[in-house]
Parts: sequence; C-alpha cells; structure tokens
Amino acid sequence: MKRLLIIAFLLVSIGTYAQTGKDKQAILDVLEKQRGDWNKGDLEAFMQGYVKSDSLLFVGGNGPTYGWQKTLDNYKKTYQGKAGMGFLTFGIKKVDFLNKDVAFVLGSWHLKREKDEPKGYYTLLFKKISGEWKIFVDHSS
Repeated sequence: MKRLLIIAFLLVSIGTYAQTGKDKQAILDVLEKQRGDWNKGDLEAFMQGYVKSDSLLFVGGNGPTYGWQKTLDNYKKTYQGKAGMGFLTFGIKKVDFLNKDVAFVLGSWHLKREKDEPKGYYTLLFKKISGEWKIFVDHSS
C-alpha cells in the first residue's frame, strides 16, 4: 500500500511538472512573439500579449496606466516609428507559477537604437484566460 501511494504521488508530480513546463513554454512563446512584433515595428501585434481589458495595469516611469487601449496609446506616444522602437531583446530571469492559472515573470529588456540604448527590468503577472496566457500586470522600469 505504501509503495502504491508513493507511485501515485510520483505520477501526480510528474504530471504537474509536465503541465508547468508546457505552460512555461507558452509564456516564453508569448514574450518571444512580442519581441518579434516589436522588432517589426508592429505595436498592435505586440499588444496581443496583453489581456485586452480595462483591467490591464501597466506601471512605468510615469506611474500606473489602466486599460489595454491606454497602454497602446502610451506606447505609440513614447516609441514613435521604427527608429523610436529600436531593436528589443529580453533576458528572462525567472518564471514562477503562483497557481495553475497565474504566473510571475521577472526579466530584463534592452533597446538598441541609433542614438541610445535604454534598458531596464520588468515584472509581469500572466493569467491563463480561455487557455491562453496573457499579461494582466506589467511593471517596467
């Protein structure tokens, strides 16, 4: 009986790890798609990684912004045209699952532009909504 419980525990643990690995890859895929869309100069496509809702929270240098459209508008104002957007790279430091549908991501960002190279860090909260991982909180500095 003891052996059977240990085997059952191991099978559940392996199944949980596999799901987490699959979900982690899905989150990394969202970030990679965002990076690619940014580097193409396509902010609307980049924004598809965010939950399209008024509850989206983006916290940057100018404080909090609520809502998908307002966040997109701020990006358009701050990063005008391909030259203003530059070439984006990410450094993923950590992906932790807070529960099966919420994940915390810590990473760095770096923009290479003709005249400067701004960089910083971000923390993201992802939520699995209808089977898709979306960013619902972004704090970037």
